[in-house]
Amino acid sequence: MLPEVTATRYITPLREGGSLPGLVEADDFGAYVLKFTGAGQGRKTLVAEVVCGELARRLGFRMPRLVTVRLDPVLGLGEPEQQVQDLLRSSGGSNLGMDFLSGALGFDPLAFPVSPEEAGRIVWFDALVNNVDRSWRNPNLLVHRGALWLIDHGATMIWHHNWPSADASAARPYDASDHALARFAPDVAGAAADLAPRVTEDLLAEVTAEVPDAWLTEEPGFDTPDDLRRAYAGPLLARAKGVHERITGIEGTK
Repeated sequence: MLPEVTATRYITPLREGGSLPGLVEADDFGAYVLKFTGAGQGRKTLVAEVVCGELARRLGFRMPRLVTVRLDPVLGLGEPEQQVQDLLRSSGGSNLGMDFLSGALGFDPLAFPVSPEEAGRIVWFDALVNNVDRSWRNPNLLVHRGALWLIDHGATMIWHHNWPSADASAARPYDASDHALARFAPDVAGAAADLAPRVTEDLLAEVTAEVPDAWLTEEPGFDTPDDLRRAYAGPLLARAKGVHERITGIEGTK
């Protein structure tokens, strides 16, 4: 499971994204971007963040460290905004925290060139997890200390919103024409040759084991959290085998 910390101070809401994440300080003196179980997208967004974020880390991508954050709703009593108070009140218990990268800048493709190799790896990974939220409008990439970091994977693995369609989703193409890195001639074939063999049953079991049991309970059709963990791994394992051949919208990617 992910390391756990306890929130000691709610610092400020962050206005990026529709879920209104917040910046908090924790009992380990770290600062974290907090994503709430009580947000409109619910705990499935947090599961996607963990599965995709930890998979990205194990495949060699730069990802801020993830933790679970124990939140006492009393931290929101002094907040002036009713929306923030309501969000904190509905999110008592375990939430998801991401290391706050102080000084990081949002990725600007006009100011930060990316090699075809790195662009290809990121596009391939996004195709694997079917990330629909890495567009030029909203790259969900940070530049920190001169390097690209991946963030925000809540809008991935859309099949987990309709489990009966999950197996069929493995064969679906990925449209990369709107991808934030499409302009950099992504070498997805090279990325697939390196990364696809590393997506194994053992790796996915390790990744899904990081998700707290509490976020995997009461899912219709699944008796135990481990049953659901295996369901998350299945489409990813299948997609890894040939998704690079179904990436569309980028010339010369195959």
